[in-house]
Amino acid sequence: MKRFHLNLKVSDLEKSRAYYAKLFGEKPAVVKPDYIKWMLDDPYINFSIEPASDQTGIAHVGLQAENLEELETAYQRVQDAAGPRFEEGATTCCYASSEKNWTSDPDGLIWEVFHTDGQVTHYGKPPNLKQSEASASCC
Repeated sequence: MKRFHLNLKVSDLEKSRAYYAKLFGEKPAVVKPDYIKWMLDDPYINFSIEPASDQTGIAHVGLQAENLEELETAYQRVQDAAGPRFEEGATTCCYASSEKNWTSDPDGLIWEVFHTDGQVTHYGKPPNLKQSEASASCC
């Protein structure tokens, strides 16, 4: 089963951490100075927050596959949706080692489809989706 993913940009990471911990009734699974994540089973969601450098709100949404077979099915659905795509592949981002692709819906909402195969000790480098749009007509 795929897990829904929601990443928010927040104005105050610690205030948001306290708020969401109480809202979800759980402590976060990952806490870093620049990133906090809950892996919840009810609701089944990978919910993460990061400091906003400018605008707060939804950074992106996504679907997290539990295995590579599920990821291939999700990739096919991204292709079938016929939106712009950025095929990132193997990457390190958000303190995790992952395989991922990106797309955007007709209104420009960015979607990530990914499988995480391990944790790492550094944030990594998120893709420059704005640059990808210009170079690969994507997100």
